[in-house]
Amino acid sequence: MPVALEVWGDPIEHSLSPAMHTAAYALLGWEWTYGRRRVDEASFPAELASLGSEYRGLSLTMPLKHAAFAAAEKRDARATLTGAANTLVQTSAGWQAFHTDAGGIVAAWAEAGVVAAERARIVGAGATASAALVALAEMGAQQVQVAARRPDAAAALRDLGARLNLDVDAVPLDAAHLPPVDVTIATLPGGATVDESVADRLAAAGGALMDVVYGHWPTDLSRAWDRTGAPAQGGAGMLLHQAVLQIRAFASGDVDEPLPREDAVVAVMRRALVGD
Repeated sequence: MPVALEVWGDPIEHSLSPAMHTAAYALLGWEWTYGRRRVDEASFPAELASLGSEYRGLSLTMPLKHAAFAAAEKRDARATLTGAANTLVQTSAGWQAFHTDAGGIVAAWAEAGVVAAERARIVGAGATASAALVALAEMGAQQVQVAARRPDAAAALRDLGARLNLDVDAVPLDAAHLPPVDVTIATLPGGATVDESVADRLAAAGGALMDVVYGHWPTDLSRAWDRTGAPAQGGAGMLLHQAVLQIRAFASGDVDEPLPREDAVVAVMRRALVGD
């Protein structure tokens, strides 16, 4: 029976997932197809129920991550912590949910030579901030500051921090004083603007930067980091490594089980991601 996979979201035309997944399956010699489908929250339940047994799994992007979490019979630890899932795998017992964004962040930092961070800052308090917080906990963070335009929006992050045994505080994005941190993860939407003086203050005390956007590079924050000479990376590494974890889940149901020839898989997916 042919194996089918898709990425769902709304909008979805911009997704780079089909190129990466298709390149990986071709290298591995797997006769798997990976398409895309525009699905919104209202149509998600009916679309999911319509899938046949040939569908091994789905990748989910906004706005479907919470709906995917709710639809699953079983969830991995990262999904349970964040209340969101970006991967569904169909099993005989129903849908199993995974959250691979946090693992993608950890892997992208490791690739940049950063494997631990005691003090960190998250810029923004939106949906991706919870993945960033889980990633930082896995990297050994003890203190995490959230800098947000509305600090009250960080209440859920403080609650998540308590479950992760992390000290999480929130300050305005334009706070006059910012303590130094080892790393900063920016989770603002693509195209978001940040005043230059604000960006410069964040950069001066921000350590290394990961700005998780892709397709909007450079950003106001990355330009500020460039002015300080501190290292900065975009979201491509996170996107790549979370996709590798998705393929692990599709292949074995275990995101910790490496793929055959995984180094070669990562290399071919990277080339697909950058358009080579």
